[in-house]
Amino acid sequence: MTTEQTADAVFGLLSNEIRVDVLRAVATAQNEAEQSGGGIAELPFSEIYERVDVDSTSKLSYHLTELTGTFLRKGDEGYSFTHAGERMARFVLAENYDRPAEFGPLETDGTCLFCGESALEATLHDQYFVVRCSACGRPATGYTVTPAQTRAHDGAELLEALKRKQAIEYELVQRNVCPECGGSVTTEVRAASETTLPDEVPISFVTIDECQHCLRIYSGPMTYSVAYHPASVAFHWDRGVDIMQTGMWEFHDHVRDGRWTAERIETDPPEYRVVFRRSAAALTVHLDDTARVTRTERVRSRTLD
Repeated sequence: MTTEQTADAVFGLLSNEIRVDVLRAVATAQNEAEQSGGGIAELPFSEIYERVDVDSTSKLSYHLTELTGTFLRKGDEGYSFTHAGERMARFVLAENYDRPAEFGPLETDGTCLFCGESALEATLHDQYFVVRCSACGRPATGYTVTPAQTRAHDGAELLEALKRKQAIEYELVQRNVCPECGGSVTTEVRAASETTLPDEVPISFVTIDECQHCLRIYSGPMTYSVAYHPASVAFHWDRGVDIMQTGMWEFHDHVRDGRWTAERIETDPPEYRVVFRRSAAALTVHLDDTARVTRTERVRSRTLD
């Protein structure tokens, strides 16, 4: 039988430096076990005592008792992580509780969705990654960035790392999986006229993807979320474009020149069609009322014009 715990009680368990050090020690032991081809590491009490700066075995025993059940589990050979313990240990080891390091402005390829100019710059704004148009001053896109990312990568390398992370996360969202917590995602399709987008932006529909568990929201033009679907990835790859290495702000020119389009083709129930055009070929993607892909087809572009 499980016991309900409040969030303040759970996080209160980590208000002691010794307990945080215990999690670090278990994470290090797990890393060592995995490098040697082992499975889940169970760290004996004596080994934890050697790895952690603590005054006495009785004090360590007290702290282990407090951690066990929430962040640690006790097995026959020692202590190992629970799900919460591993997530928290990774967060601590990556120092993602710190502020991201400042970067930019970095020049990047792409087009402003509002004015059509290509003078885009990436920078950190309020601890978020933002690509902004230096011509009209409007944001081309915004996304989360972690302190670990900004420490591990710099300049163009940081941009490429962010592109890959964004692509992988949106591919998961299209599959109804929240990249943040693994929970389920629900999607609402809205006509662009129902949003705050100005009339000059050539977008017909946007999707609002919301995790029902951690409340993370992903939103953007319908064509962008579909772009990371495997059928689209393969279609563009066959034509020399790696979508998984392409940032959303680099999609804007496809929308502005009409190569990427989205339309509602049925109303009861709603059904949508997204078309990706490239050279003499096109990929049509049909979506249901939740913006999930139901079928795809490669066709000649001229048959859709």
